[in-house]
Amino acid sequence: MKTDNKLIGAGLLTAITASLCCITPVLALIAGTSGLASTFYWLEPFRPYFIGLTFLVLGFAWYQKLKTKKLIDCNCDKEEKPKFIQSKMVLGSVTTLAIVMLAFPYYSSIFYPKTEKQIIVVDKSKIQKVEFAISGMTCASCEVHLSHKMEKLAEIISSNASYENGKVVVEFDESKTNISEIEIAINTIGYAVTDKKYN
Repeated sequence: MKTDNKLIGAGLLTAITASLCCITPVLALIAGTSGLASTFYWLEPFRPYFIGLTFLVLGFAWYQKLKTKKLIDCNCDKEEKPKFIQSKMVLGSVTTLAIVMLAFPYYSSIFYPKTEKQIIVVDKSKIQKVEFAISGMTCASCEVHLSHKMEKLAEIISSNASYENGKVVVEFDESKTNISEIEIAINTIGYAVTDKKYN
């Protein structure tokens, strides 16, 4: 049935679209192109609708696959075995893949390696803490991506990002860097600094 194939394709497409804003930071990490990180952040407000549409489409596909067919009394040939692409196994695989894609923001942190660095501070009075307001962070995957990138910078002592507040708090040694360099680093990662204040 061509309808089954279209439903399977639509279900997978909506699942990928729902998670695209969370997948691109990890793809950016793997590809080494950090500017790609927040490319699809504009999709985040539509995520609940894509999730609902995914479940509706796949639910209808399962209904079509499992409903009993009316028996017609005729001298017809026996019903052929469905093609592989129309099988329950393919629909089950696509459903599993869709669930994995939809849950991606909740387990994406496993893709980021732990960064362990030795911080040498010569003068503790030179340590500054600044809170940056950031646009473009839309889910937990974004905050993990931003924190990971900030921790890789040698002059950063610590960073703590929160997508719910749209902020990242950065502790740094001002003898090694300054606020404008950190702001440039954040913008280079793919997010935009909208405001900053000292803590």
